[in-house]
Parts: sequence; structure tokens; C-alpha cells
Amino acid sequence: MNNIYNFSHTPKITLQNNFQLENGKSISKPEIAYKTYGKLDKLKTNAILICHALTGDQYAAGRNPITGKKGWWSNLIGKGKVLDTNKYFIICSNVLGGCMGTTGPKNLDPKTKKTYKLNFPEISIRDMVNLQVELINYLNIENLFCVIGGSMGGMQVLEWGINYSNRVKLLVPIATSFRHTAQNIALHEAGRQAIKADPLWKKGNYRENKQLPKNGLSAARMIAHITYMSEKSLSFKFGRNKKENGLSKIFEGGFEVENYLQYQGTNFVKRFDPNSYIYLTKTMDKFDLSEKFNGKLESAFKNNNSKWLLISFTSDWLFPTSESRMLVSALASNACNVSFVEIESDRGHDSFLLKVPRLQSILEGFLKGFKSK
Repeated sequence: MNNIYNFSHTPKITLQNNFQLENGKSISKPEIAYKTYGKLDKLKTNAILICHALTGDQYAAGRNPITGKKGWWSNLIGKGKVLDTNKYFIICSNVLGGCMGTTGPKNLDPKTKKTYKLNFPEISIRDMVNLQVELINYLNIENLFCVIGGSMGGMQVLEWGINYSNRVKLLVPIATSFRHTAQNIALHEAGRQAIKADPLWKKGNYRENKQLPKNGLSAARMIAHITYMSEKSLSFKFGRNKKENGLSKIFEGGFEVENYLQYQGTNFVKRFDPNSYIYLTKTMDKFDLSEKFNGKLESAFKNNNSKWLLISFTSDWLFPTSESRMLVSALASNACNVSFVEIESDRGHDSFLLKVPRLQSILEGFLKGFKSK
């Protein structure tokens, strides 16, 4: 039986055996930090797994005890909300390689008793999902009513769909793709290089000096955050508005949009591990559902029995609608049960995290269309 103990107000389980990775390597006794919301019904048929994005965590609802802010999907999860905790049992775990309780680069290796740092093995989206399966098994849940997630979370949903279709009734990948474009990879690499260029990074050994490469990680976050928004939303929020002090200190940021990005970067370094950021962005870049099928994406969905809903946003240039349409086409070619909605939004990729009424109504309608019992 796995051991449960607390980590920042979060339940955690520890696997008692080595966890086999897709690349043949293994991790000794990995830990999984998770949160649940609502109650599991007697028949255990109302469980919904929420998969978080790159910089998300298990605190999908309620208040995050680390940041003091609302959970990243608090607008959707709760009593009477779309993901109604009076009706559903919501599960969300920190991903493998993360830094909020689940084993990642900043954790101790049980074998060496030293921090993993860059000795942490390379991981895949499938590894993340396989570890989530261990959690679902621990909770003694045979089948999930739904698996849902956006961006990197959507990639996890796709992996659930092709590997565990027999255990999931509904699958909802949002604002995602079956693989990164060259542009996405390039943007991630710019962020990784920003971290590595920080003198305090010290090839991943920064914790020995108890000094994080804050400037590098902050710059990486700023680069990424630009991709989460749209040109229209940036123009609407900031335009070319200047600070009250004008441009007298131009290199400190004279425009409001500069201050906004600096604020995002400064807050990010308070809650995220630089090495985790490097590992997780690499994991996203390597993800390609078609790779194991000789580039034929449709082959990934043969004999798939789940019911799918794919959602994209009109202003999302990081994962544009064309990416979702390729997935829809691959599913449809296998006569899979698939629905697709492109939602009008000028708020960019981050639309899936924000209060977009159309998103809420679509999700609510899809879930209500199928019984959890």
C-alpha cells in the first residue's frame, strides 16, 4: 500500500517500486502530489481528471497555498459550476517533472540521496500520463468519466485517449496539438537559453548556492507569456501607453506592457523551478503522436471507443485551429465519436484559462449530454 502524507496542504502518494519510463530508464519510488474536489460516488463513475498546462499545478480550484491566489480553473470547478463538485469527483495531480510535490529535478533521488538536478531522466507526455494512471489505480477508480485539459494538459488528454481509451468515457483536449510546430520549439528554446545564460544557473546546480537564476527564469516566462496572448488583447490592454514617468528610465521599462511582462516574470520565479521549466518545455517539444505511426496521425486513433470534444480559439496563434482540425480529421477517418468547436475569442491561447462564456456553455453541454452513471 502506498504512503500518504501532506505536502503544502496536498495529499501525496509514493510508489513503492521503480517507475518505468518510455525511454527505458526508471525513477525510483516517485511521488505524486494531487488534489481532489467533490466526492466519489458509490459506483465510482463520476471521476473527472483535470490535466494542467506547462506552468500549472494540482491547485486547480480553491486557493493555492503557495501563491495565495485562486486555483487556475476556479472559474470552472466548484459547486454549481461547469465542473460541479456536487456532481463530479475532480482529480488534479502535479505532473511528473513538476515542482509542486510530484517528483522532478529539484527532488532527492532515493538511490543517491542527492538532488536530481540535471541527472533527472528525460521524460515524455506518456510518462506523465502513466504516472497519473498509478494515481487513479491508487484511488481504486477503474474508469474515468472524463479527462480534460488545455495546452500541455491537452497533450496529456490525447495520450490518455490513445493509450487508455477503454478507461475513459469522455476526452476533451483544449487549445492543443498532436505535436509542436517549429515556431513553438523555437520559442521554448529561446526561454531555455535565457535560463542557461543566467550566471546563477550554474549548469543546473543553482540550489547548492541557494540562489536561483531569477533573471533568466523571469525572461523565459516573459517570452512564453507573449505567446499566450494575442496582438489584439495586448493592444487593447496596453496599446503604447506609457508609465507616468514617461521614458526617462527606458531600460527599466517605460511602457505599460513592459511593466506587465516584468510583473509576470517576477511572480513566476517565486513559484517555479528553473530546471523543471527546462525539462517540461523539452517534453512538450518532443511530443508527437504521429511519430510512432510513421507520421500517420490517423493510425493513432484506430479502434478508439471514447467520445471526443476538441476545442480551439480563433485568436490562439500558439495552437491555432488548424492544429485541432488535423486531430479531428484523424479521429473522423477512424469513424470515432468526435465533436469540434472553434470558439470566438480575442484573448489568445490563454482563453482556456479565462472566463469565456462560450467555453463554459460548450463544456457544460457536452458533459450533460452523457450520464456519469
